Amino acid sequence: MNLTSRMTRSAFLLSLLASGLALSACAPLLVGGAVLVGVDRRTSGAQLEDQGIELRAASRLRERFPNNARFEIASFNRRVLLLGEVANESDKQAAEQIVAQVDNVQSIVNELDISGPVGLTQRANDSVITGRVRLALTQAPDIVANAYKVVTNRSTVYLMGRVTQREADRGAEVARAVGGVAKVVRSFEVITEEELTRMRPPAPQQPAAPATTKP
Repeated sequence: MNLTSRMTRSAFLLSLLASGLALSACAPLLVGGAVLVGVDRRTSGAQLEDQGIELRAASRLRERFPNNARFEIASFNRRVLLLGEVANESDKQAAEQIVAQVDNVQSIVNELDISGPVGLTQRANDSVITGRVRLALTQAPDIVANAYKVVTNRSTVYLMGRVTQREADRGAEVARAVGGVAKVVRSFEVITEEELTRMRPPAPQQPAAPATTKP
């Protein structure tokens, strides 16, 4: 088995493991036609909009740049992270303008590299790193792993999510300690501890003990 095959297989296994962990920790519930996710700090509407943003942006970029470019789009709470490779600065700015015209996009972080597209080995390595970072976040006892969205490009890890400053610092610390990570870039929406407290669902009330009567 050659290096590319081994890397691809490792990427698949780690991605599968990370997906399983995410699903077990954050199982979606269908209640009255609305999807409720246990620890996702976006509204259900924002989650659907983020999915739509990613799909529409990818489609429009493929139409405009059919060759010699590669794009990866990640959206969290309508904030878009634009990764990949383009041929020149003009294409980099054109790609950002295309994404900006997609419905519901509020802001864009343009991290496109001006270079040729990366090869399969690098992309497989990026997938492995993403799986390792997700696993490390899951194993950290003092943070909620599903509050973070992890994207890796050229061994640089990008962290997204709605987190407090403490969670932002701790998440970046965990990611930096993972083997193979060259750099960690934060693309967070930072919230206050008070905002986080308001997001938490109220604790369920304990049923009252039945009254006892003397014979």
